[in-house]
Amino acid sequence: MTIAVIDYGMGNLHSVAKALEHVTHEHVVITRDPRVIGGATRLVLPGQGAIRDCMGELERTELKGLVQELLATQSKPLLGICVGQQMLMDESEENGGTACLGFLPGKVRYFGQNLLGENGERLKVPHMGWNQVSQRQGHPLWEGIEDGTRFYFVHSYYVDAKHDREVFGATRYAGIDAHVATGRDAVFAVQFHPEKSANNGLRLLENFVNWAP
Repeated sequence: MTIAVIDYGMGNLHSVAKALEHVTHEHVVITRDPRVIGGATRLVLPGQGAIRDCMGELERTELKGLVQELLATQSKPLLGICVGQQMLMDESEENGGTACLGFLPGKVRYFGQNLLGENGERLKVPHMGWNQVSQRQGHPLWEGIEDGTRFYFVHSYYVDAKHDREVFGATRYAGIDAHVATGRDAVFAVQFHPEKSANNGLRLLENFVNWAP
């Protein structure tokens, strides 16, 4: 039993791997070997930084086609984290427009500039720190996690999914309902960092390890 954290050169790989090791006795490996990724029982797609760089590195390491194939076949559970969630969408506004993996219909949008909160306070981009996640619908990865639980975020762009049925969680920031938990079938992805979100983040990772879609 192996959980493969896909290493295409971008993402908080070691923190994610250590958090997974904390919640499971399964073998956790950081790898870019297609044979190891293809033979793993579960996959984690991380991401950090600019999405054009992430997509570019995925192509440079020749892993893009493999990831797309795994998404298409839904042969094993996959967890996307941070930009790993954004990469699953059709396209992103970042870097003047970047094509993504096209697994989930929708776009990745910029929060904007000169943002004001609902009480008139000035807000910063990136959206950084702890924020509540509203669970839009039930999912096995929410087991044991209360609706409205706070998770840790660092992002300037957010997912705007096309279909409500593929939205499992949202966070409100600057009057925007950002879709911060999305998925379909054996894929679940989050904008926040579960590996930095204390006990509730670890519970989500544990739920992923035990998930049998």
